[in-house]
Amino acid sequence: MKYLFKYLAFSIVGLFLFACGSYPVNNSKKSEEKPVIISNDSLEYEVIIIDTGFTLYLNTIAKPKNYYSLNYLENRNNMYVTNWNLRALNPLKFNSSIYGNRIDYSPQIRYGLEVNYKLFNYFQFAQQKYKIRLDGASRLSPNFR
Repeated sequence: MKYLFKYLAFSIVGLFLFACGSYPVNNSKKSEEKPVIISNDSLEYEVIIIDTGFTLYLNTIAKPKNYYSLNYLENRNNMYVTNWNLRALNPLKFNSSIYGNRIDYSPQIRYGLEVNYKLFNYFQFAQQKYKIRLDGASRLSPNFR
């Protein structure tokens, strides 16, 4: 009887530990982030941003669309694009995986609030993600390469 009680107690403890174990979860559904498309039909152009995390940034961290004036966004984008393109043209000094493409942005063209808002927020996102400065500051981040 004494052995039966011990056997039963060990069986219950073993069954309890087995039941508490976890099973691997099969996550076959991987959520892929959709690219952000910046377009203006009247100007007939399109910019597609495929940087992982930008959609989340745009939906959660970015300030509302009307937070900045259009003039402010245009001025900042002009400065950011200038610095971006200088780095894109110098792949030996700057990481070409970050600055892979030049951005064709002209201050004479009125792109509108939607385009300037998304472009501005992409530059904000890129500065945080890659630890870079695009505002013309003389001090570059140590991770700029």
